[in-house]
Amino acid sequence: MKMGMRLMASSITKSYGARNIIDKCSYLFDDNAVYVVMGNNGAGKSTLLRMCSLLEAPDSGEVIYMQGDSPVPQNILLKRRITIVLPETGVFNSSVFDNVAYGLKVRGISRRNAEMAVRNSLDFVGLGERHRQSAISLSTGEKKRLGIARALAVNPEVLFLDEPTASVDQDNIEIIERILLELKSKKGTMIIITTHDAGHAEKLADFRLTLENGKLFDLDA
Repeated sequence: MKMGMRLMASSITKSYGARNIIDKCSYLFDDNAVYVVMGNNGAGKSTLLRMCSLLEAPDSGEVIYMQGDSPVPQNILLKRRITIVLPETGVFNSSVFDNVAYGLKVRGISRRNAEMAVRNSLDFVGLGERHRQSAISLSTGEKKRLGIARALAVNPEVLFLDEPTASVDQDNIEIIERILLELKSKKGTMIIITTHDAGHAEKLADFRLTLENGKLFDLDA
């Protein structure tokens, strides 16, 4: 098993207008485990994930990735080691296969290795038989699963999932939960999930956190 990265949010703050969304929030994610961040709608969960995944910079404080005791430079190489699946999964007007293959293509992965990675990830999320289908024709729940397949194909060391079961029918909720439980059992990736569903958190989390008043608190401490 590869040595996992650690992720430290150090007193990060983010405001929109006069509203302080994240307020001097600090937390150390230091295990290849599943962290589930809960909180009410509008609490700032998505903002927190965007900052931790380097999509958005904090107004103050730092997001620091560590390998062992050394900080990892925040460059394109680091960004290729982490990935985020957003609530609205954007898809290209192409096949399911090509949608998943895109991230591998831009990384210069050989065609043979890319094809194997795509097929494995699609099989993992239960979309293997849909690989020739147009991605835009998938249901909302299937698009969520496509987003997870696209993330897994690049073999991330840190995977962020923002509300992965929001606006999804019950059948796909159960499929997505099974996918995440199986991924959890492999213990090779740090997974950070946001949700407002306490039942979802109870099923999936190694560590349950809540975001309140702009700060993270450990519910299992």
